[in-house]
Amino acid sequence: MTPRRVLMTVDAVGGVWRYGVDLCRALNGAGVEVLLVCLGPAPNAGQRAEVAALRATHLQLLDAPLDWMVEDPAALAALPGQLEDLAAGCDLLHLNLPTQAAGLGGRRPVVAVSHSCVVTWWAMMRGTPLPKGWAWQKALNARGLARADAVVAPSMSHAAALREAYALACPVHVVPNAVEAAPQAAGLRESFVLAAGRWWDEGKGAALLDAAAARSTLPVLAAGDCDGPGGPGFEFRHARTLGPLTHTALRGLMQRCAIFASPSQYEPFGLAALEAAQGGAPLLLAEIPTYREIWDGAALFARDAPGFAATIDALFADAPLRAALGAQARARAERYTSGRQLCALLAAYASSAAASSSSSLVD
Repeated sequence: MTPRRVLMTVDAVGGVWRYGVDLCRALNGAGVEVLLVCLGPAPNAGQRAEVAALRATHLQLLDAPLDWMVEDPAALAALPGQLEDLAAGCDLLHLNLPTQAAGLGGRRPVVAVSHSCVVTWWAMMRGTPLPKGWAWQKALNARGLARADAVVAPSMSHAAALREAYALACPVHVVPNAVEAAPQAAGLRESFVLAAGRWWDEGKGAALLDAAAARSTLPVLAAGDCDGPGGPGFEFRHARTLGPLTHTALRGLMQRCAIFASPSQYEPFGLAALEAAQGGAPLLLAEIPTYREIWDGAALFARDAPGFAATIDALFADAPLRAALGAQARARAERYTSGRQLCALLAAYASSAAASSSSSLVD
């Protein structure tokens, strides 16, 4: 049964905002009203305008931090009560950080979506035991995943990483991300490489991109924030920094670039690559499991800065290959539609409702 009203958490810092807003649009189209609860830093005027344009989504700003922005779980102690109060009148809670499910009471179904987490990040980026200072985050994630009536991941690769990191016994529903279609731009592509990410996050591969830019003959443009929220940032020396862009401006650059590159070393899905592919950009991606899962046969891959630089130069010198890769990327992107995403998500919602009902009967 499709819920009538859903509480969905988001943040305005990274890709979860784009995911949430696009998903709200699809849910609204299916007759589902959404209370969109934003935690962490407040959304900017452009982000607020996006939500205001949706016909059945209401934005609620919650004065509560995100789990990766605090030093210990005490800072998150009030969150379960705040969410339960806001959920009055909602049929289901869709939480885009599993820790947000920890400590929740009530009888409403809870869906926890893992877009990333410090445990799987550390395993991919370091390959060593998690630092003791992060142990509480693993424990809180584990509590949230156990509390959820359904757990969702955006790719099979991330689902497998979650199962390994938390020894999950329950199934993980794979609900791939989607992208809203954009008008196809006419005309020739321009002579630059585009990359996009929150570059203060080491997992996005800023250092690799900058080193590749130093070796490549083609200009490399880096869109996205280089300054972390209250933490360390990254300073590009060879790539041209564009800073944060509006979604419309970024999609426009994706339709003009000669190549879209993503050097991410940790990527549970990679929404920017999907948006670039939908715009027909040839893709050059990091050699990581997620990108192979989604883009194998429709992109080129590189492992390090020399590999990225060499592939950029070779690809730019081969116009027919770039055109073919762009067409292949666009064709692959057509698999990741909002309709497909909505169908898979509603199945996860139904599973959570059934699990919640069963649990209530047992109680």
